[in-house]
Amino acid sequence: MIPEIDVRSLWAKKTYEGGLAFDYEPEEGLLDIPFVAFSSPVHAELRYAILEDGAVDVRGSITFTLRGACSRCLAEAEQTFTGEVDGLFERGKGDGMTYGYTNTVVLTELLRDALLFALPPRLLCGNCIDGEQN
Repeated sequence: MIPEIDVRSLWAKKTYEGGLAFDYEPEEGLLDIPFVAFSSPVHAELRYAILEDGAVDVRGSITFTLRGACSRCLAEAEQTFTGEVDGLFERGKGDGMTYGYTNTVVLTELLRDALLFALPPRLLCGNCIDGEQN
């Protein structure tokens, strides 16, 4: 389950920064590499800061592992990937460059976007990775 940031409560407590570390199950439909699946939950390490204007800056990283058939030779392959998370939430509606929120920052869309950017175009086994580097 993806936690949420209760901005209203944090303002009341005068807590303007914090961190979150959690695992969540990704949407299977996000991955479009044939014969490949997520082999573990996505791990997120995030830091957030509530800015003076009420905007919430969220940054961090996600880590996930893919397992399946190598896209080149079809041998069994497993590889771990890391992606950056960087988003700004503004009160009200987002404008396409930012995300919107009312009292609570819902991280689902930001994490989905970060995962989409971090997904590789293909999964390669160790032999094919070595062959590509030479």
